[in-house]
Amino acid sequence: MKEYIKERTLQEANYVASSKGTIRQTARIFNLSKSTVHNDLSKRLVRIDERLFEQIKDILDENFSEKHIRGGEMTRRKYIEKSEQKNVQKIK
Repeated sequence: MKEYIKERTLQEANYVASSKGTIRQTARIFNLSKSTVHNDLSKRLVRIDERLFEQIKDILDENFSEKHIRGGEMTRRKYIEKSEQKNVQKIK
C-alpha cells in the first residue's frame, strides 16, 4: 500500500474517532468520495491498525443503525421550513 494512502486512511480514522463523524461528513472534510472513505475505513484500516479499526467499526456501525432516524429528522425539518416559508409569503 502506498504511503500517502496509509497516511490518508489514518487521518480519516482519527477524525472519525475524535468526532464520531459519519462517512459522509468525513468525505466532505477530506474532499473525498464516500466510496473512498468507506474503502479506507472498512478495508484498508484493518491492515494498517487493527485496534483503531475495531474502534472505528463500532462508530460506523452505530452511525449506520441511526441513519434512518437522521433521515426522518431531516425530512421533518424540511417540511417545517417549507411551511414557515409559505406563512412568511402569505404575510407579505
